[in-house]
Amino acid sequence: MSDDTEKATLRSIARQKRRAFVASLDPLAHRLAFKVIPSPLARRLADAQVVALYMGLDDEAPAQRLAAPLQAMGKTLALPRVIDRLGSMDFLSWRPEDQLFPGLFGTSHPEPTGDPVTPDVIIAPLIGFDRAMNRLGQGGGYYDRVFARYPDALRLGLAWSVQEHDDLPADPWDLPLNLILTEVELIEGEEA
Repeated sequence: MSDDTEKATLRSIARQKRRAFVASLDPLAHRLAFKVIPSPLARRLADAQVVALYMGLDDEAPAQRLAAPLQAMGKTLALPRVIDRLGSMDFLSWRPEDQLFPGLFGTSHPEPTGDPVTPDVIIAPLIGFDRAMNRLGQGGGYYDRVFARYPDALRLGLAWSVQEHDDLPADPWDLPLNLILTEVELIEGEEA
C-alpha cells in the first residue's frame, strides 16, 4: 500500500471514529469541552501575542471555544484564510463578535481589512495524531506549509481523544506538533 493510499484509508477510518464518538458524547460534556485552557498550556502561551485558531467544522474539535479564555489572557486572535486550492493560507486578526465570510472548503474567515498577522501559536485541526506528535490532516498540506512558513510558532493540535493512533505515517515535510490538547489531556512532545 502506498503512503498516499495508507493515509487516505487512515483518514476515512479516523473520520468515522470521530463522527461516532462526537455523536455519542453527552450533550453537556460536548458543550463544556475545550472551554478551559489547562494551566500547563496557559504557561506555554504566556509570552505569545497572536494565537491562530480555526472554526471547527462538523465534528472537529471546536477551537473557537478557546477564544474567550485566550482573550482573557490578553491574546490577539486570528483565523486562517484559505487563499487558493494550491495550499496557500494566511491568518487574519479576529474577534468573536466579527462577522465571518465564506471561504474555500467550507471555511470561514474575517473580512480581510488589514494585513495578515504572524501567529506565535498555531492551533491546528486534525483527523488523527500519535504520541510521536505526528498529525494526520485533511490531505491538502495547508497546515504543513504554514508550519514551515512560521517555524518559530508553537504548533498545537486540537483533537478528541478518540483521534489518537498508535503510529501514523509521516512524510519528510511533516513537522511534528509541539502539543496536543484533547478533551481529557494535554500531551507534550519532547521538544515542548
